[in-house]
Amino acid sequence: MTKFLTEEGLKKLKDELENRKTTLRQDIANAIKEAKEQGDLSENAEYSEAKRQQSENESKIAELEFILKEAQVVAYSKSEDTVQMSSTVKVKYNGSEMEFKIVGSNEADPASFKISNESPMGRSFLGKKKGDKVDVETPGGRMKYEIMDVR
Repeated sequence: MTKFLTEEGLKKLKDELENRKTTLRQDIANAIKEAKEQGDLSENAEYSEAKRQQSENESKIAELEFILKEAQVVAYSKSEDTVQMSSTVKVKYNGSEMEFKIVGSNEADPASFKISNESPMGRSFLGKKKGDKVDVETPGGRMKYEIMDVR
């Protein structure tokens, strides 16, 4: 299954990968070296923790490399007036106005109003235009939104 990323999301993942491959990898290697210098590794909590961190970091590096290899970057087209990846959508719901940015699933952060194109809201908003009324089926029930602006 292809994962979609915005240009911003691509940069963020590349930056994280670079940090994990350089800075974090070196920090962990130093921690392992220091723990080894303490002697008996069988009862060395610092060594065990550093090895756990190393394993976790290497797994995350592999995951990020896979995502970057398989992901498709979707550029926002300003000539479009429909909701698409990277669009910021201003909607009205129960008399309140909110703004959401449509992003790939790896970039989603609901607390920052970044919603995945794969989420019920993201899927429902894609392809819609200013003035459209959108029904979104959520686990909590059906919600009705009106699209006020797309940029």
